[in-house]
Parts: sequence; structure tokens; C-alpha cells
Amino acid sequence: MDWITHSYMGRRGVAKGHAGREHQLTEAKQGAYRYVYGPYAEPVLHIEPGDVVVAETQDAFEGKLKTEQDVPSEVLNMPFVNPQCGPIHVKGAKKGDVLAVYIRSVLPRGPQPAGTTALITEFGGLVSTGTTAMLNPPLPERVKKMIVTPEGVQFNDKITLPFEPFIGTLGVSPEIEAVTSLQPDYWGGNMDLPDVAPGAVVYFPVQHEGAYLYVGDCHGRQGDGELCGVAVEMPATVTLQVDLIPNWAIPGVRLETEDFIMSVGSARPMEDAARMAYRDLIRWLVADFGFEESEAYFLCTQAGKLRVGNMVDPKYSLGASIKKAYLG
Repeated sequence: MDWITHSYMGRRGVAKGHAGREHQLTEAKQGAYRYVYGPYAEPVLHIEPGDVVVAETQDAFEGKLKTEQDVPSEVLNMPFVNPQCGPIHVKGAKKGDVLAVYIRSVLPRGPQPAGTTALITEFGGLVSTGTTAMLNPPLPERVKKMIVTPEGVQFNDKITLPFEPFIGTLGVSPEIEAVTSLQPDYWGGNMDLPDVAPGAVVYFPVQHEGAYLYVGDCHGRQGDGELCGVAVEMPATVTLQVDLIPNWAIPGVRLETEDFIMSVGSARPMEDAARMAYRDLIRWLVADFGFEESEAYFLCTQAGKLRVGNMVDPKYSLGASIKKAYLG
């Protein structure tokens, strides 16, 4: 039997994990892509719990880095990067509920080479930035293009990396803030967490009526930390099944796969993000799996896993996980 039946979405969702009507969110239907997560834009789509959305996302640069000869500082208009589809209004969603998003597929679209990575001035994990200010000069800007297909990512003539797609930026609207799509937090956003991938259900605490779901910034793959600040960015066709779990109070983003559960923390410094993620995971074990707090603390110490999403954005994202096999 499909594991989704036994997931939180399957057991507690309004649609019980069953797929409803399918909606196409094409480039034409989206119109202007969004660079802000917030409650003030008009929804581009209205859906019901259980419905499926097939969205055409742009890469992080909205296709402006076309060749390896392009210079990012001459082509990009910061902070207008990381374009998002949405917002998508989900009928019945209200504050105190949880939006469940089951990622069914993430596939590259458009002409090849579809993948782009780059060195951008004052952006990355090993360079000075506006918030980590140094006197050393920035690295030379550079663009690298890659062919990306389900068969692999052609890094160069000698190296083909596995195609491991995921959604870099996914989340719901904050209650009153309008926040750059470059920043992650309790609403999701730019977590750049490779586990936000096909086969996962991601849970977001609803803050605004209708939830206002946003999605974009898909990647063909990425190493832990997104070190230079830019993964294998690609335009994609994303298929999401969206459900609603009423009256579930969670402090931030949670994730579930067939094999593990994960809590996500986003903060600076990185150790605070790790603490946030592990604290929520421990409290999740206590609330839903019958653990006493110190016993859950011991278990996460001995069996927990910590995934670094990004170490480059305004806040860093880390995911603390544990295998379901240990939870009974």
C-alpha cells in the first residue's frame, strides 16, 4: 500500500491523500512571477484540498543568464532573483491549520543546457558578503551552464552527476509581512533543502486565510550547504498535490518521507538553526510518538541526522531528521 495513506497527510488531511482536480499553472497563466512572499498579491489560482497543481517555474535568474559569457552583475537586477509561481489560494485554509504539499515530480523544461550555476559578487559561503564584511576583493564573476536531464547533470566532459531534483523555494505567506523570496523562515521560503524533493510531503503552518502557496527556484541537484550560493538552477515543471490538515499547531516547517521525519530550522548563526530544528524534532517525538522528553533527546543524540540546506542566504536552513523505523 502507498505510504501516503499512512502519512500525516493521508491520515489527517481533508482529502486523506486522495488526488482531486488537476490545475495547470503555465507561464502565461502566472503572468508576472513574484519575488516576495506575502499576503498582498492577488492569487493566480484557487484550489481545493486534494487538488494537483502542475506549475511552470523559472530558474533562479528568470532565464537572464543565457550564456557562459554573461556577467551576472551586468545582467541581473538584484534583489529581483528567485522568481516564484503563486500565490495559490487553498480553500478553507486558515491560521492554525497546516498546508501539506506532496511533491510528485520535478522535471527540467526548456532548451538545453537547462542548468546554470554562477559566482556572484558578495554571494556565497566562502566569500565576503554584506553581512560578513571583509576587505578582500570579490572573486571574479563566472557563469557555468550544464545539460540537465533525468539521466544526469553533465558537469563537464568527464563528470556526470546524478539527477537529484528538488524545490529550492517553497512555502506559504507570512501573516502580515512581505518578505523577499531569498529568505527562509517558519513559513518555508528559500530553504534550499535537498530533501524537499519528489516523494516528500512538506508541512507548513498556515498564517493567512487561503495559505497562499508559492513555489519556484528548482534545482537539478545540490551539495549540502549550496556552497557558492548557486545550485544547478533550472526551469522546471513541478507537480504538487496539496492538502489541508485542520487544527495542527506546528512552529515551522516539517517534512515527511516514507523513511523519515524532519524538522527544519532557519536562522543565523547556523547553530541556532540546528537547535531550532532538533528542538522541534524532539517535541514532535514527545507529542506524537509517546517519548518522554529526555528519552527523545537521547535518541536524537544517537540516531538523529542533520542536513545543511543553505549556508548563504539571509538565514541558514538546517533539517534535523530521524528514521521512522526507530519510532515504533
